Amino acid sequence: MKTQISEQYRGSAEGQEAEAILRSCVHCGFCTATCPTYQELCDERDGPRGRIYLIKQLLEGGEVTDRTRTHLDRCLTCRSCETTCPSGVKYGRLVDIGRGLMEQSLPRSPAQRAIRWALRQVLPYRNRFGPLLKLGQVMRPLLPSALKAKVPPTQSASPWPTRSHPRRMLALQGCAQPAATPNTLAATARVLDRLGISLVVAPEAGCCGAVSYHLAAHSEGLDFMRRNIDAWWPAVEAGAEAILITASGCGAMVEEYGHLLRDDPAYAEKARRISELCRDISQVLAAEDLSVLALKGGQERIAVHCPCTLQHALKQPQTVQKILRSVGFELTQTRDNHLCCGSAGTYSILQPEMSQTLLGNKLEALTMDNPDRIVTANVGCQLHLQSRAQQPVSHWIELLDQPG
Repeated sequence: MKTQISEQYRGSAEGQEAEAILRSCVHCGFCTATCPTYQELCDERDGPRGRIYLIKQLLEGGEVTDRTRTHLDRCLTCRSCETTCPSGVKYGRLVDIGRGLMEQSLPRSPAQRAIRWALRQVLPYRNRFGPLLKLGQVMRPLLPSALKAKVPPTQSASPWPTRSHPRRMLALQGCAQPAATPNTLAATARVLDRLGISLVVAPEAGCCGAVSYHLAAHSEGLDFMRRNIDAWWPAVEAGAEAILITASGCGAMVEEYGHLLRDDPAYAEKARRISELCRDISQVLAAEDLSVLALKGGQERIAVHCPCTLQHALKQPQTVQKILRSVGFELTQTRDNHLCCGSAGTYSILQPEMSQTLLGNKLEALTMDNPDRIVTANVGCQLHLQSRAQQPVSHWIELLDQPG
């Protein structure tokens, strides 16, 4: 794709990166076939190729309007298009850059700014999100049905193991998961304990930065990343094998630390090392001998939902399924596995209509073979699916958390 980037952006690092991505696009349109919003709306501007043209127009100094931003806002950043693209276009990076630049050139309405500010002030902070969630759970019986569905029931976590092993991995607690699904990390710690691995946390580490960064508050997102690096670095220097992620959305972000902080002289090398150590729990377990767990499978028939961040960003589309089959679980048939469930971070809040449409489609695809349970690998997807599913929804690691 030919480009004529305007002087305003040509000298900036983001402008140069965006231009390189634009030039790699060959207009083939394969991406539209796997784009959830294009499939629903049949509008070129609501597919990757159309959004690429809109970002190109912005970078070349053309007119951009609220309508332009609407099409960019409707993108889930699921990155299914990246998996499909034969030219390797880094669409996820391009749309992040485009949204950030548009936020500067075309201010949002006060109402839109307020809701995005509120999300950034609550979701990334455990000490804010947790109490508010608990309040919602207490009030849940009194809430209207539509709102009640969005508040997950209280989940309790079993104790963490107390043994210490020579092998140690760092866990990212994150922001929403400790309050909403605390058993995920506890179950992970118990499974790893039986494999001879200690899972430890750095209390000072928090949000991976995705909430702020994907809401176009890039500097704020980078600050979250720096704080995590500072919190993890002593354990990294002490020999931690991996930074283990149990929410694939966070994993997709941590894997990008090295790239996003590459020009920061104080953090570039540390960020690169952090990204190298980033591992989803499925990647860790795929490399271990799981026979020592002596798992019995189960009587339940399981439908596996593979989050977009696990299959398109982390490139692990079948790892969870292979692990579960290898230890004896019966997996049901599903379809349209490449399509997003509609959670997509804050998307379900900011784009509720499209999010609910995609959720309905995904639940229909997951339950076509009448499973007893749905499992996933990301807390946001888990809560979103759980809000309307008739079957129990959990993190897949909980299936492996069986008494030894």
